[in-house]
Amino acid sequence: MTGQGHDSDPATGETFGAASRPVHGGVRPADLRALGLRPEDVLDFSASISPIGPPAATWEAMAQVDLTAYPDPECLELREALSRHLSGAGDANRAVPIERILVGNGSTELIHLLARAFLGSPQSGPRPGAANSALLFTPTYGEYSGACRLAGAPVISFDADKSPPFRWDLDEAVRRIKEGRPSLVFLCNPNNPTGVYLDAGDVQTLAEAVAGYGGLLVLDEAYLSFVADPWDSLGLVDGGNVVLLRSMTKDYALTALRLGYAVASEDVVAALAALQPDWSVNGLAQAAGLAALADAGYLDRARAAVEKARDLLVHRLGEQGFTVHPSSANYLLVDVGDGAQWRERLMRRGLFVRDCASFGMPTCIRIGIRPLPDCQRLADAMGELSAAGG
Repeated sequence: MTGQGHDSDPATGETFGAASRPVHGGVRPADLRALGLRPEDVLDFSASISPIGPPAATWEAMAQVDLTAYPDPECLELREALSRHLSGAGDANRAVPIERILVGNGSTELIHLLARAFLGSPQSGPRPGAANSALLFTPTYGEYSGACRLAGAPVISFDADKSPPFRWDLDEAVRRIKEGRPSLVFLCNPNNPTGVYLDAGDVQTLAEAVAGYGGLLVLDEAYLSFVADPWDSLGLVDGGNVVLLRSMTKDYALTALRLGYAVASEDVVAALAALQPDWSVNGLAQAAGLAALADAGYLDRARAAVEKARDLLVHRLGEQGFTVHPSSANYLLVDVGDGAQWRERLMRRGLFVRDCASFGMPTCIRIGIRPLPDCQRLADAMGELSAAGG
């Protein structure tokens, strides 16, 4: 039992779960019931979020929310806080006005808004000069393809090398972008699930290729806060053809609340906002987001915890004979021979990892970084199972 049935998309080769929905991490209640486990009995390594839990102030902030009042549909205070936060990051002289920021119910909502706004819709559809299609740098997050398919647009996958370091031929990518002129190009950086992080020059080259005909490069930086030495991508927005996606869900471990934001040109933000339902971001999420941003040292603490626990797993699992691929993010791609089988074995011990068959990598699992003692427990379990022959 794996709990992850997959159907193939004949156009892209990407796999999806039940009812053609993209496969995601997370512990499923059905799996717990089948195994006779309670939520408090398990450790979830299948999701990749901050390992230190939400900032303490978020709980007090949520307790102050008036549950009888509608949340602000424009997320004004949170966008103002994000503007201050971003304007102080990277290039200290760069201001990011709130008109360039849109808050969403997780970055996944923003992905779907992008597909609706710029693909296949007679009311909006592709920008002039761009084709009604999307190009994805794969393997990657399944929701990109899912959103584009729902919008009725063809999806083209551009695969990385099948072996490490899982990088893309960027010259060929530029050629395909210029030839196909996709309206949307999705790049996850650092990439999910490989952890590959492209440098500024590589991404700038892709942005210029897309700008040449008026398409949009969607740079999903959901895991950027866990990169040890990130480069400043905010300047890419100035050209009008790059959308940055960021995830407060992952940054601050706000998974149950769902909170993300986009940074883009004013016209792109306006196009997305026109399609977003009112009250998409609830009042608890907005309050928690404000409190999280006020904790100036939180992300440094989270990054330090990730680095320490990740180093332990790399060392321990490498000693056990597993191939652990280098990662710039808060997760590790580990070749175990049979990802689905290892997921099931660990699940029976209350340890949930992500089997990577849906990424087209069936020999691998993805391990989200948790607190150090949890990672020690996982390494112990994998060592015991390996020594016992599974």
